[in-house]
Amino acid sequence: MPVISFEDILDARKAVAPFVRCTPLKHSRFLSKLCGGEVWLKLENLQVTNSFKPRGAFNKLLNLSAEEKARIVTASAGNHGLAVAYAAKMLKFPVTIVVPEATARIKIVGMKEHGAEVVLFGETYDEAERKAKQLAAEDKCVYVSPYNDKWIVAGHGTVGLEIIEALPSVDVVIVPVGGGGLISGVSIAVKSVKAGVQLIGVQSEASPVMYESLRAGRIVETRVADTVAEGLSGGIEEGAITFRVIQDYVDKVLLVSEETIRRAMYFLWAREKQVAEGSGAAAVAPILGKSSMFAGKTVVAVVTGGNIDAGLFRSIVAASGKVRGLA
Repeated sequence: MPVISFEDILDARKAVAPFVRCTPLKHSRFLSKLCGGEVWLKLENLQVTNSFKPRGAFNKLLNLSAEEKARIVTASAGNHGLAVAYAAKMLKFPVTIVVPEATARIKIVGMKEHGAEVVLFGETYDEAERKAKQLAAEDKCVYVSPYNDKWIVAGHGTVGLEIIEALPSVDVVIVPVGGGGLISGVSIAVKSVKAGVQLIGVQSEASPVMYESLRAGRIVETRVADTVAEGLSGGIEEGAITFRVIQDYVDKVLLVSEETIRRAMYFLWAREKQVAEGSGAAAVAPILGKSSMFAGKTVVAVVTGGNIDAGLFRSIVAASGKVRGLA
């Protein structure tokens, strides 16, 4: 039995329902034609705070004890912190969020607007995470992991419930992977209802930690380069509950190039009029790069978020459009 059960995800849906949206499942004619299947986009970029993260954040905060609610600390590459700041504001919890110094300004501004104390520390997510755990230990308060937490994973699993209920004919679900909190919850939810659905994770070649860990059969450290999908970047802490779930429930994890992620961002905008950050567009990248894999299949790609600085988004869209003679 996994640490997170299907019943935990059902309970999470009841808990977070007053605070989050059931996001649209949008059919993509372009991607369907490209791969010879039927492709649907789960638009979590239209979720509150424009990412899937509030699902887990609310479920975690709602399950804290009275003592634990005094103050919480977390680390984030951006979207988790934004979601925790929003949830803490709604539930009236004080929160401190440690983010890498290079975190997108739009995300930092959002956290501060929701009343969070934001600490910029380190060049990478891993450095920010170590600092957040240090602060939590020093102040004797709760550290909220973005992925290594039962309540976070169960909350994210509500994405899977919405997919399988809205599209029972689904054959394949593609999910971006960082620490694995989303794909862990989604895979348990989907496969508990329909065991034959194929779950595919996606990571950037620039940050292949989960991919390499699965190949090794244990959590390993790998070199992490700069990536447009910064929300998927960083390591996995030893003993993370998500690693075992992914081993048991996820069929494969694919690596995609930075260029293919940028293409996915461009095509989501040009063909679907959806703003997606790099990590949010990653699930579409395999359909662009390996379309034959999905021929004859009913596919759902989870577009996980749309928080990206406007200037960066414009430059990526413009550059990709020029390459394709469309801008």
